[in-house]
Amino acid sequence: MNATLLAAAIPSAIAVIFLIIIIAQFIIYNGKIKKMNLSKKLVDTSVIIDGRINDICESGFMEGQLIVPRFVLQELQFIADSSDHMKRNKGRRGLDLLNALKKNPGISIEIMDRDYKEIRAVDEKLVAMAKDLGAKILTNDFNLNKIAEIQGVKVLNINDLSNSIKPTFLPGETISVKIVKEGKEKEQGIAYLNDGTMIVVDGARRHMNKKIDVTVTNVLQTDAGRMIFARFETNGKDYSNEHRNDNRRDPRHDNNRRDNRK
Repeated sequence: MNATLLAAAIPSAIAVIFLIIIIAQFIIYNGKIKKMNLSKKLVDTSVIIDGRINDICESGFMEGQLIVPRFVLQELQFIADSSDHMKRNKGRRGLDLLNALKKNPGISIEIMDRDYKEIRAVDEKLVAMAKDLGAKILTNDFNLNKIAEIQGVKVLNINDLSNSIKPTFLPGETISVKIVKEGKEKEQGIAYLNDGTMIVVDGARRHMNKKIDVTVTNVLQTDAGRMIFARFETNGKDYSNEHRNDNRRDPRHDNNRRDNRK
């Protein structure tokens, strides 16, 4: 009796196990699909021309799949054929960058042929495609950024990324800078950090082309970027004076030379 029950139960148990396996695989597959959809990124023309996307991908911070719509590629080719020398160079640089991204085995990139012929503007096509694919838009374009956000499309702005990783400075902090040009106001000098951030320094005009220590007074963050305001203290350090002192002849050295001649 027990053997008969056991024999009858085995097929049912096997069926239950197979059912559990199928359900688990279905859940895992759905999770992967959702993850892939969330990681899709539509690449705007401005990002390709900008060029920094290649360095970001090389660093490993950009995950998921990059999608370049055919209409974006056509816009890039149009720019590369422009009669304007500057635009033509930007377009060709963008095409070269795109080829470099496609050849990189560590980057997943696809040229997608889907088009929206009823829509004329490239920005609006990008937003429509992002909605259809459940993708994010990768751009540097301020207007596209706003249009997409209004319509509920997630945007990854490389300029925002660049600003977020710049070093932070607090009022009262001392930094060393080189004054490279005069400011608009009297006694102002202008300096730049390595990332291009402009520093307006009060009392630094007379220290043109010199490296000096300045004290941060204010940091202004705008949509266009960041600007730092600082002042040169009267007792601040001027590195050019230190350099001149190093090069100045030590009188003791001359005395030693005279003593050796005797």
